[in-house]
Amino acid sequence: MTYLSKIEWTDTTWNPITGCTKISDGCKNCYAERMSKRLQAMGQDNYQNGFKVTVHEDVLDAPTRWKKSRFVFVNSMSDIFHKEVPDTFIEKIFTIMVEVRAHQFQVLTKRNKRMLHLAKNLPWSENIWLGVTVKRSDYIDRIRDLKLTPAKIKFISFEPLLGPIPKINLKGIDWVIVGGESGPHARPMNPEWVIEIRDQCLKADIPFFFKQWGGFNKKKNGRMLEGRIWNQMPSPVVA
Repeated sequence: MTYLSKIEWTDTTWNPITGCTKISDGCKNCYAERMSKRLQAMGQDNYQNGFKVTVHEDVLDAPTRWKKSRFVFVNSMSDIFHKEVPDTFIEKIFTIMVEVRAHQFQVLTKRNKRMLHLAKNLPWSENIWLGVTVKRSDYIDRIRDLKLTPAKIKFISFEPLLGPIPKINLKGIDWVIVGGESGPHARPMNPEWVIEIRDQCLKADIPFFFKQWGGFNKKKNGRMLEGRIWNQMPSPVVA
């Protein structure tokens, strides 16, 4: 299950795990849950279980067959550090990422405690980017845990951004993404919240990526922030 991605900050999604469970109000309108149910209804083999956490051994070696270097969002349809994913399977995913140095693997999680617990025993290489999702200031502890991991490139995804985050300790952070919620029942994002984070990134000289305003009509609302598109990213590690 690998696809060319419409997600603005990556090229391809790679899903050796599918399915998840909600752990906070940021998960309320989960796009992956909606998509999983749609793919299940279409009869897609790897979504026979719908949004139940499922591992797919047959997908593990997919990156080894890609000839062109690319950015790869790992488990866009799940969370690699979900409690139902065996430690051994997580290690298999990391082993593949270490072996295939031609690609930049972008791992994003909401489960910072298990991330931190397992990180010291996982294989790492410079092409593995690790990020945490932070939607409001009361989830800032995820950033603290991220900084304690061995990842060479550490990033924060403020998506969906559901409140202001006026003071962020960005020391040790290499990239910041901000985006509004999209799809049915999307909750609004105040432009001042976005600008506040953008300005903190500019001051700290950290690449800033504005993904979307969101809303029900994501395409119509666009990605412009104060008259420009913000597509900044860290420099990839080339094998």
